[in-house]
Amino acid sequence: MNVRVQSSTVFRTLELFLNMSGWLIPFIGHMGIATSTGIIRDFAGPYYVSEDDMGFGKPTRYWNLYREDIKPSVWDSAVSDASEEYKNRMHNLCCDNCHSHVAMALNLMQYKGSKSWNMIKLCFLTLIFGKFVGVKGFIKTWLPAIFIYGSIVAIACIV
Repeated sequence: MNVRVQSSTVFRTLELFLNMSGWLIPFIGHMGIATSTGIIRDFAGPYYVSEDDMGFGKPTRYWNLYREDIKPSVWDSAVSDASEEYKNRMHNLCCDNCHSHVAMALNLMQYKGSKSWNMIKLCFLTLIFGKFVGVKGFIKTWLPAIFIYGSIVAIACIV
């Protein structure tokens, strides 16, 4: 499945919520970053960074990252360098994961003049500024959590 992002004046960080961690905590999901031409790169598993084929399916949510002062060549170099680095890393759900890969790319390009991007910051900023790709994206993101927590509440009320 090829996932291509329009890249006219913006670059995008994309987040996907189809993996099981996203079912329990919907604002934590899989994350990737697009090049200036819209090719998504994501650290999808140990020693593997996918290109133009996200590891867990199509994105359900995105956050537009405006390139203001960053040349496309600088952006692409940072995404490429972060991807090459993460091709040599073991994936760890808690501390070295897809969010860390995106954070490294943003730190390398000094996005918004900052070198302090990290996975926690990205999770919360994507929660606040992210947009769903459509109604289907919203449903895929929130329906599993609503079902799980609704079932727990219903069972607790019965017992």
